[in-house]
Amino acid sequence: MTDATGRTKARETETDPERVSTTTPSGIEVPEVVTAVMTGRPDLEDPGQYPFTRGIFANGYRGRLWTFRQYSGFGSGEETNERYRFLLKRGQTGLSVALDLPTQCGYDPDDPIARAEVGKVGVSLSNLAEMEILFDGIDLGGISTSFTINGTAAIIYAMYLATADKKGVARDKLTGTIQNDILKEYVARGTWIFPVRPSMRLIADTVLYSNDETPRFNPISIAGAHVRDAGVTAADEIAYTLANGLAYVDELTRRGGDVNRFAQRLSFFFYV
Repeated sequence: MTDATGRTKARETETDPERVSTTTPSGIEVPEVVTAVMTGRPDLEDPGQYPFTRGIFANGYRGRLWTFRQYSGFGSGEETNERYRFLLKRGQTGLSVALDLPTQCGYDPDDPIARAEVGKVGVSLSNLAEMEILFDGIDLGGISTSFTINGTAAIIYAMYLATADKKGVARDKLTGTIQNDILKEYVARGTWIFPVRPSMRLIADTVLYSNDETPRFNPISIAGAHVRDAGVTAADEIAYTLANGLAYVDELTRRGGDVNRFAQRLSFFFYV
C-alpha cells in the first residue's frame, strides 16, 4: 500500500508510540520506513510489499514486536497452567506448549508403555478436561498459542477449539500455530503414528478445516530445525523442508484446496 508520493505506508503501529525510537544513540533521525528509492536501489522492493524480501510489515518491529513466548510445559495441566500464568504476568505475550512423549505419540498416560514418560519433557494432555485445566483463567482470544505437536496435532487442535468454544471465544479470534508437520517426523524425528498416506490425508483435513474455522490460526509449521538436528547441513535443511512444503501443497491442491487461500497460512521453522 503506497501514498500519493509513491512511498510505502507504514502499518498502523501496535506498539506504544512512546517506546518507538526515532533516532540513533548519536541523535541521527531514523525514518519510520526506508523505501527502495531512499536506499538508492530502486530495483529493490519496498518493505511490507510483495514478494516481501524486506519483511512482511512496512515498519517491521518498530510497529509490531514479535511474540514473546517461552517453550514450556511439564507435569499436569494444573502445574503448567500455573507456569503459564507466571510467564504472562511477567510480560510474555504468547504461549508455546511443550507436550510429553505419550501425548505426542498418542498413548494414554496409564498405558504401561508410556507410564514412565508421563509429564516429562512436556505437559500430559490426553483429554479435553486436561486442556480446559491447562488454559483455565487464560484469555484465548487475547494471546497466540503454539503447539509443538505432529502425530496427534489434529486431536490437540480439536481440543483447543472445544476449549475456546466453552470459554465463549469466537474461533475467528484464535491465533497461534500447530506444528502438524508429519513428513519431518518420518525424515528426522520419529513421533509419527500412521503410515504416510493416511497421515497426509489428516494433515490436509486439518489445514482445510482450519482455513474455514480459524482463519487467523496457522494449521501447519513446516520445520527444518529437526532435520538439521538429525545431522544434515544448512543447505540440506532448506532443501528437505521446502520439499516437504511442496508435498503438502500438492496434497492440498489435489484435495481441492485453493492455493491462494491455504498458502497464506503455511508457516516455516528454520534454524538461523
